Amino acid sequence: MPVQSVQIRDASVHFRLLQQYLILLKKYPILTKSVTSGIISALGNLLSQTLVARRKERHGATAKEIDKAGAARYAIFGLLFTGPLSHFFYHLMEVWMPTTDPYCLVKLLEVHYSWSDFERKMKSSYWMALKMNWKVWTPFQFVNVNFVPVQFRVLFANVIAFFWYAYLASVRK
Repeated sequence: MPVQSVQIRDASVHFRLLQQYLILLKKYPILTKSVTSGIISALGNLLSQTLVARRKERHGATAKEIDKAGAARYAIFGLLFTGPLSHFFYHLMEVWMPTTDPYCLVKLLEVHYSWSDFERKMKSSYWMALKMNWKVWTPFQFVNVNFVPVQFRVLFANVIAFFWYAYLASVRK
């Protein structure tokens, strides 16, 4: 049975956006990941601020206006640092720890958690956030490294980070 192609202009908006993203990802991988990271970082910050404001309003306190400069700082950081560094990090991990390596998870844990990092976080009393970090990021990285194609790993990490920001907003003072 022959398969008929769907023309892009006749496809749904979501499909066209995905197609455009994939084209840009192939043509400009670092720039695409950087811009995506900047946008998702800013949106995560805005979500965090919104959740904090709603919590304050529920408790009768006056909520501050949304800090647009804060969201812009997150966007800039995602654009200039998180996106490009994540791109190179995941490509280096693919070389150093190929997903065909049966001990990949053990090596991954060694990369992400050192004793000094553990001590620093414990001393700064982020025990609850640290436990949640382990619950979220360890399985996420396992899935990301073992099942997500390398070109999509930064996007996948950014999506998880978006929800991570919302969680952090719910536990911070």
